[in-house]
Amino acid sequence: MDPVRFAMAQVNPTVGDLQGNKEKIIKFISDARSLGCDIVILPELALTGYPPEDLLLKPQFADDAAKALHEIVHKTDNIIAIVGCLDKGKDGLYNSAALIRDKELIHIYHKIMLPNYGIFDEKRYFKAGDESFVFKFEGLKIGLNICEDIWEGNGPASFEAMDMGAQVMINISASPYHSGKLQAREGMLIKRAQETASIILYDNLVGGQDGLVFDGGSMIMGWKGSILARGKQFEEDVVLFDLNVEEYLKYRKAPKKKAGEDYRSKEVSLKRCEVKIRPPFPPRRTEKLGSIEEIYKALVTGTRDYITKNGFKRAVLGVSGGIDSALVACIASDALGSENVTAVTMPSMHTKEETRLDAVAVSKHLGIKVLTMPIGVLYQSYMRILKKEFKDAKPNIAEENLQARIRGNMLMALSNKFDWMVLATGNKSEMSTGYCTLYGDMAGGFAVLKDVPKMVVYQLAEYRNAVARKEIIPLTTIKRAPTAELKPNQKDQDLLPPYHVLDAILKLYVEEDKSAAEIVAQRFDPKVVKKVIAMVDRNEYKRRQSPPGVKITPKAFGKDRRIPITNKY
Repeated sequence: MDPVRFAMAQVNPTVGDLQGNKEKIIKFISDARSLGCDIVILPELALTGYPPEDLLLKPQFADDAAKALHEIVHKTDNIIAIVGCLDKGKDGLYNSAALIRDKELIHIYHKIMLPNYGIFDEKRYFKAGDESFVFKFEGLKIGLNICEDIWEGNGPASFEAMDMGAQVMINISASPYHSGKLQAREGMLIKRAQETASIILYDNLVGGQDGLVFDGGSMIMGWKGSILARGKQFEEDVVLFDLNVEEYLKYRKAPKKKAGEDYRSKEVSLKRCEVKIRPPFPPRRTEKLGSIEEIYKALVTGTRDYITKNGFKRAVLGVSGGIDSALVACIASDALGSENVTAVTMPSMHTKEETRLDAVAVSKHLGIKVLTMPIGVLYQSYMRILKKEFKDAKPNIAEENLQARIRGNMLMALSNKFDWMVLATGNKSEMSTGYCTLYGDMAGGFAVLKDVPKMVVYQLAEYRNAVARKEIIPLTTIKRAPTAELKPNQKDQDLLPPYHVLDAILKLYVEEDKSAAEIVAQRFDPKVVKKVIAMVDRNEYKRRQSPPGVKITPKAFGKDRRIPITNKY
C-alpha cells in the first residue's frame, strides 16, 4: 500500500477578502495536488480570515462566504481538501471545517469548544457544534476538529480517538502568537498525542491581523510525543508528511482509557482519489526560533501585514535618537524594505547634538530616507499665541507636551500629503504608565512596540545589531539614559522607577492581575508599587485612544484587558 501523503498549508489570509482568500486556498490545493498529496489541510477560518469579528453580523457576509466555498469545492478534483470556513445553519453561524473530496462536499464539521476569554469572543458570534467526526481512509480512522477542541482535556479530540477509534487527528487552528505560546502548544500536543495514541496534524494560521499575529509553526506530532515535522514560523509554508499506514498500525498501541465527555458522533468512508505520480520531497528539519528572534519576527510580520493589508506601501516615523524609535525604524525597514520607509528628525531647543546625530546615523545605517524638520520656530509661534493665557502660570507639562504634539502634527501632515502610514514608537512600559503624549508621540496608524516592555526593547536592539553583525543602532543610543528631551536635562527616571523594576511590577499588575499587597510581598518598595499602580489606573483613557499594535505578551492592552475608564475600584 502506498503511504498516505498529507499536506498542511499554513496560509496568510486577509479578513473579509473572500475573493483573495479563495484564490490563495485554491492555489495551495493545486500545489498539493502537484506534489501527489492525498489530503491537503487549510487552517481555521482560512476562507474568511480570523477573527472576522462583527463582519459575522452582516447576513450577506455568510452568504458570500458560502459562495466562495462552493467555488473552492469545484477546484478540488482528484484530491481531498479540509478547509476552515464559515457555515450558516438554521439556528446561527458555525466555525467550521469543510471536508471535500474530488469536487464533492462530503461533510461540514462544526467546532464544539468555543473560546471566550482574552482576545477570543467566539460565543458572541458562533453556535457550538455537538457532533464529533471521523472519516475512514486507506485503513485509517481520521478525526477532524478545530483549535480549542484539542486544547480541552477529555474534550472532542480525545473523544474522537478514545471513543470513536481515530488513529490520526487533524486539528485546524487560528492560534495567535505571544511569547512562549509555541512551547505551550507543543506541550499540549505532546500530552494529547500520548493520551490518545494518535498522530496529530496541527495546522495553524500565519500572518498579521490588526494587533494579532499568527505565527504558523504547524506541527505533526507522533503518537509517542515526538515531532515528526514542523512548519516555519511567521511564513506561509506547506508541510508534507508521508504516513506508512501498515507500519504505523503495526506498532501503535491503542489508548486504554475512554474520554470523559460524550458527544454525538458521525463517521464516513472515503476512497482514495486517482493514483498519482508522487515526486519525492526531501526531509527537512525546521528549528524553533529563539525567544527574542521570535518576538522580532512577530513585530516585523505584524507591522508588514497591518500596513500592506490596509492598502499602504510606505511608512513614516519620527526618529529621536532614542532606542525605541531606532528599533521601530529597523522593524519598519525589515517589514517594508528600506526604500519604503522615511524617518524624520525634529530637533527642538532641548535636543542634544549627540542625540540628533544618532537619529541620523540609524537612518543611514538602514538606508532609509531621513528628513530634518526643526520644530523650534513652530514652538515659539505657539508660545506667542498662548502668551496672554499662560502669563501667570509656571511652565509645566503643557510646554513639554506642546513639543510632542507639534511633532505629531508634522508626521500626520506628511502622511496626508504622501499617503504614508505613521508609526508610533512608544513601548508598553510608557503606555502602561501614561508616560506618553496624547495626540503627540501617540499619534499614528500603528504602534509597533505597544506591547513590548522597555527591557525587551533593549534585548531586541542588541539582537538586531547581532544579526547585522554591525552597529545598526548606535551603541550610544543603547547606553544613553532614556529621555524625552522635552526640558533641560530630563530623564525618564525623573518620574519613573528604573525600567527593570518598573517592568517587573507591570508584569505582575497588568499581565498577572496581582494586587498591590501581592506585589509588595515580592520585595518591591510599597511606595513605588503604589505609584506605578496609580499611573496605570489613571491612564486607561490614553490607551483607549492609542493606535493598535502587535501583541507579543500573554496579556496586551485592548481586548485582553478591558478595564473601565470611569472606575473607582
